[in-house]
This record gives sequence, structure tokens and C-alpha cells, in this order.
Amino acid sequence: MKLPLSTVLLALCACAAEAATPPKLDGAALLEQIGTLASDEFEGRAPGTQGEKLTIEYLQQQFKKLGLQPGNPDGTYLQAVPLVGISSHPTLSYGDKQLKFGDDYVAWTARAVPNLDIGASELVFVGYGVQAPEFKWDDYKGADLKGKTLIMLINDPPVPDPKRPRQLDAAIFGGNTVSWYGRLNYKLEMAAKRGASAALIVHETKAAGYPYDVVVNGWGRENFALRSKTPEPTLPPMAGWLQQERACDLFKAAGLDFKELKQKAASRDFKPLPLGIKLKLSAVNAARAVDSHNVVGRIPGSDPQLKDEVIVYTAHWDHFGIDESLPGPRTQQIFHGAVDNASGVAALLQIAKAYHDLPVPPKRSIVFVATTAEERGQLGAQYYVRNPLYPISKTILNINIDGLNLWGRTRDVELSGMGKSTADDIVARIAARQGRVVKPDSNVSYGSYYRGDQLEFARAGVPTIYLRSSAGKLLNYTAHQYHTVNDVVQANWNTAGALQDISLLFQAGYQAAQAKDHPQWQPAAEFQRR
Repeated sequence: MKLPLSTVLLALCACAAEAATPPKLDGAALLEQIGTLASDEFEGRAPGTQGEKLTIEYLQQQFKKLGLQPGNPDGTYLQAVPLVGISSHPTLSYGDKQLKFGDDYVAWTARAVPNLDIGASELVFVGYGVQAPEFKWDDYKGADLKGKTLIMLINDPPVPDPKRPRQLDAAIFGGNTVSWYGRLNYKLEMAAKRGASAALIVHETKAAGYPYDVVVNGWGRENFALRSKTPEPTLPPMAGWLQQERACDLFKAAGLDFKELKQKAASRDFKPLPLGIKLKLSAVNAARAVDSHNVVGRIPGSDPQLKDEVIVYTAHWDHFGIDESLPGPRTQQIFHGAVDNASGVAALLQIAKAYHDLPVPPKRSIVFVATTAEERGQLGAQYYVRNPLYPISKTILNINIDGLNLWGRTRDVELSGMGKSTADDIVARIAARQGRVVKPDSNVSYGSYYRGDQLEFARAGVPTIYLRSSAGKLLNYTAHQYHTVNDVVQANWNTAGALQDISLLFQAGYQAAQAKDHPQWQPAAEFQRR
């Protein structure tokens, strides 16, 4: 059927109206912003430190310079995020075996008490710790686990495809793609719901997506929680990681074979298995109140009917600060966090400038949130979602930026969480105009969608967009720089790929702000509007 020329022209005009001209981006300014945030002066940007003070002052100055309005309705650029910092000194033993903190395990608590002792707790292996009715999967089988210590496997149960046994069944837990059920947050929340005293996750580098050093650097130092009068409901009293070889030793002490039980755990018939071992786990804690902050700017929408609806861009400003126990000069003791996530914050600033430079603001409002304490469990984003400055019901899209591609142009656009919402269509259209193709996150074992600030918005029902760098260079970065003092500005960086992605994310937000319809979750997505 031929359409009238007038109809075709109207359709083309409608498409043009929803698209923004690609912004003029400044690679030199991007590098300068990354360099400032990742400098020795900013001391690794840990929450509650001089590094935070310098960071939030810098971001407020940048927001003002870019012409953003204060994002907090109280007239400021800050949202106070009350945290508690807890330095735990744990001990863990069974029988006459004493494990060494750091080398053998890492454990922490979100409870700000001087001493926490769970006593001699019965150790129970719960396989992957998954309860997924839609897949007819239940690792708990109604077992009474109150007061016990659970030992769990990271990632999803690997279920073979019945037609191709060497491959995983894509219809169950997404096959090779890590699902929400495979992530640390989910497993600890399940342990808390069952009244467990503690939960230990067995660390395996391939399954976790990062080496054990990342565990020690991330959870083996001061940890943070949202300050509250009641215990955090999503965490058991104590949580931790167990180095894989030590897990094998523990199972051997119980007369069991770890690898054999791991195979049995990949079955719907698996049942919780008491190991017949009492685990002693305790911690001496030093707690301090930490008054941290999200930094928030805003560009009001231009449409009187739509300006109360918002698109929220997020990028976390925090990193791991300083570890003075490390050898060498001070610069080698600082976790600079250049890629993670000085680069994402710099991208946020570039996108804010692009919006400010528009001749007419978009119909809906644009909110920029530089979040705190993402490295400590997405706490800044979690606090924002629980205490939103703009109603979650009117937040139509979150676009999160956590690390840029600083290794050159790519033909592919890797979209983490691809297939979950119609926001994918926005990304695909813009990518096509760039001569690029959208595909799922290639580092499927990492489960990146379930480990960044976008997760907090998704769990609150807000569709999200989160890009990942292509696998090759990113895998090298993850293996050698991620969450180490080596994440510094590199002389050989190429910003061309980063600028591609920044342009795409700007245009995606603009299209969502202009569109008639909101992005929607796909029916099969585990997240839906509340």
C-alpha cells in the first residue's frame, strides 16, 4: 500500500521533532574533568573524607557554571545522605581451624554495634540460594535457617539446554547472561529474609566476573550502610566472601567434596545441606556517622503539561579513598578511580552542558544526580529512590553512566539489561544514525546490570539505560586496574569512543523527554512499575 506523500512527510517531521542534533562535545574538557576528579588532591573521593568535600564543592561549581538550577527543592545542589561507616575486624574459625581475614575470607556487618558475635552457628550449604517460582526453582525447600550461617555459590544455577547440552538454557536464568538471582545483593537479601545469622558467598573469579583482590579492596576495609534506627532489612547480621580454596577445605573438613556438591546444586532437586560444622564468626567494629551527599542539578522542562515528569541521569562520584597500609609513595596508596567513575561524572557534566546549550529546553525536566557511596552498595542511589526529590511515579527513565570507553571508537553499542524495556528502541535508533549496532553486554558473567545505580531505579519500577564498554579492552581493565590503585588517567586514552557514547546518551534522554509515550518494561522483565 502506498502512503500519501503528506503522511510520509508528517511522519518524517515527527521523527525529526523527537531527535536532537548531536551535541558539540569537548574531548579535551572531558579529560580535564576526569583528571581533576582522579587527581591526588581529591584523595580517592571516599565518602565522609576531605576527598568528598573537594568533590562535592567541585561538582556544585560545575553545575553552577553550566547554568543548571539547584536540583534539591530546598534551593541547594545537595541531598544529604546519612551514612554510617563501619570498620569491622572479624574472626572466623571452625574446629581448630582459624581463617585469615583478607587472605582467606572477607566479612562485614551493616550493624553499628561495638561487638557482634553470632556464636557457634550451624553451617548450611544452600547451593545458589535461589528461589525463582517462574523457573520452578527453590534451593530452600522450606528449611528452617533461622540463626544459621549459609554458604552460597555466586551467579545463577547453570542449567543445560535440553537440545544442546553443552550450552546453557536461555529460557532459565537467561542462559549465559547473569540474572538478578545470580547477584550478591539478591543472595544476601534472601539470607536476611530467612533469618540467617550470616551468609558467606564462595568467590570464583570466572563466576563473579572479577578477581578476589577486588573483593578484598572493596569489602575488606571500611564499609558503609544507610544510617537507620533499625537493621537494614536486605542484609543478614554478617555477610562475607570465602576464598574458593578455603571453601574446598571447609567442605573437606565436613567429609564432603565441594566440586561434587556444586554440580548437585545445579538441579531443581537440590535441598539445603547441613555440613555438620559449627562456624564461629564475630567482629569488633568501629562505627562513625558519615554525612555524605548526592549532588543534584536540574534543567526545568519547557512544556507546562509535562515539566513535572523527569528523566534522571546518574553517575557516582565516589571511590575507595586512601589505603595508607599499601607500600610506596602516597600517590600509590590512592584509589584514584579514573575510569570508575571520574569518567562517568565527567560525562554527566558534558551531557548537562549539551542540554543547557539547546535553544529550547526539552518538554520534560532533566535531573542530574552525582551519587555517593555506589561502591558501598549503591547507597546514594538507594537513598535517593527511597527519598526522591522528584516523585518516582513521575520519573520516566534513568540513564546511568558508570565508566566510559576510553579506548577508541566501536561499531557496537553494548547495552546492559537489553531486552528489559522499550528504552532499548531509543538506543537502537540513535545507534543506527551513528552507524552502530546495539547488542547485549558481552561480559555476561559480570552481571553488570545488577550492580550499579541503575539497579536501584529499576527495582523502584523506573526503566533504565546503561551502556557498557566493549569486551576486549574492558576485560583487560577489569583484570589489572578495576578497584585498584592502578585506575589512573592513561596517556594513551582515546576519547573518540567515549564521545560517541556521551552523544548517544544525551540524545536518548532528549528523545524520552520529547516523546509522547513513556518507556515501558517488557512483560517478562523482573521489574515493573509499582
